[in-house]
Amino acid sequence: MIKIGTALFEACEELEKNRGIPKDVTIASLCDAMVAAYKKSMRCKDAANIEAILDEQTGEIGVFCTKLVVESVEDGKEDEQISLAVAKDIDEDVEIDDEVKIEVTPEPEHFGRIAAQAAKQVITQRIREAERNMVLNEFMDKKGTLITGIIQRVEGRNVIVNIGKADAVMPSREQIPGEYYKPGNRIRVYVVNVKETTRLPQVIVSHAHAEIVKELFELEVPEIEDNIVEIKSIAREAGYRTKLAVWSNDPEVDCVGACIGPRGSRIQTIVNELKNEKIDIVRYSEDPVEYIVNALSPARIVSVDILVNNEDDKEAMVVVPDDQLSLAIGREGQNVRLAHKLTNWKIDIKSVSQMEQAEREAQMQQEQDYNENYEAQQNAQYENEEVIEEDVFDNAEINEEIQEEMNQTGVDEEDFVNESEESAE
Repeated sequence: MIKIGTALFEACEELEKNRGIPKDVTIASLCDAMVAAYKKSMRCKDAANIEAILDEQTGEIGVFCTKLVVESVEDGKEDEQISLAVAKDIDEDVEIDDEVKIEVTPEPEHFGRIAAQAAKQVITQRIREAERNMVLNEFMDKKGTLITGIIQRVEGRNVIVNIGKADAVMPSREQIPGEYYKPGNRIRVYVVNVKETTRLPQVIVSHAHAEIVKELFELEVPEIEDNIVEIKSIAREAGYRTKLAVWSNDPEVDCVGACIGPRGSRIQTIVNELKNEKIDIVRYSEDPVEYIVNALSPARIVSVDILVNNEDDKEAMVVVPDDQLSLAIGREGQNVRLAHKLTNWKIDIKSVSQMEQAEREAQMQQEQDYNENYEAQQNAQYENEEVIEEDVFDNAEINEEIQEEMNQTGVDEEDFVNESEESAE
C-alpha cells in the first residue's frame, strides 16, 4: 500500500465545492488511474482482474490482483489462478472456487514517467466526463425554461453568456435586432437546446424567443401561475412588438386586466425587461370573427367575412374604415402579420372605399358578362332564322321547277308524285 495522506481528500473536497464534482467520482478516478499506471508499468494491458483500493481511514492506496482458488494451477494461468495451499497462507478460511485478492502494489519508484502520464490522462478524462455528465443532466432539465446569466464576451456574431456551471452560446438569429450586449450585464435568456458534444455540452440560449414573454408573464402575473388566466397563443417580433392572447377560466377574473395589473404595473415591468418592446394583450375567443377582431386591435373593424374554414386553410376578409387601414395593417404589415401568427388565420384587409370600388367593378363586370351573353344568344338566334329562310327559299325553288316540268310534260301532279315515290323505292 502507498501512503498518500489526507491532502488528497482535501483536494477532492475542494474540487467538489468549486466545480460540483462528487468526491466519490474523484476517488474512483484515482483508483482507475492507479490501475492504468500499474498495467502500463507491468505491461499487462489485457489483465481484467486488476483493481485499486483506497482506504479513506488510513489514507493508503494499493493495487490488488484477484485470483481464483484451485487445487493446482494450470499452465499459463498463473496470473488468474492460485493454488489452495498458497491461498491458505493468505486466508485460512478460503476454499476451492473462492476468490482472493493479492496485493501487487509496486514501489513508488517503480512507476516510470510513462506510467505517471497514463495515470494523469485517466484522472483528467474521468473528471472531464463527470463534469460533462453533470452539466448535461442539469441543463437538460432546464431546457425550455428561462434562466438568468451574465454576458461574458462577444465572439463574432455570437454572444457568450455564463449561466452557472457552463457558458451558453446565443447565436445571431436568437438576438434582438439592434440590441447591444455589453459584457458584465445580467440578462434573462431562454434555453432553446442542449447539444451533446465530445467536451462540455453546448447550451443554446435565446433572447428573442416568444417563450421569454410567456415566462415573464408567468413570473409577474399570479393568476397565470395559478392557472386562473391561461395564455392561449403568442406571436412576437423580437425588439418591436408582441401580441398575447389570454383567456380566463374564472368568469369573475378579467384576463386582460390581470395581465396589465394595477395602473399597468405588471405589464410595465415586463416592457422594461424587454427594452420597451410593445405588447398587445388581446382576449381569446372560440368565435373566429371575434378572435380576429381582437387580434387586429387597436384598429376598428367594420366587418369580418369568413371565406375558407377547414383544417388546412383558414381565410377571412376584414373590412376597416378608410382612416383605420394603415393602423390595421401596421408598419410594414407588422400588425396583420402578428395577427396571422396569433390566430393562425390568413387575413386580407380592405378599406370601405376599396370594398365599394371592388363591388362596383364586380357589378360592372357582371353587367358586361350579361350583355356579352345576351349578344351571343341574339346572334345565335339570328343565324338560326337565316338558315330557316334559306331552307324555305330552296324548297320554293324546287316546287317551281317541279311545276314547270309538269306543265311541259302534261303529267298530272298526283301521277308525278307517285312516279317520284316509285323511283325512290
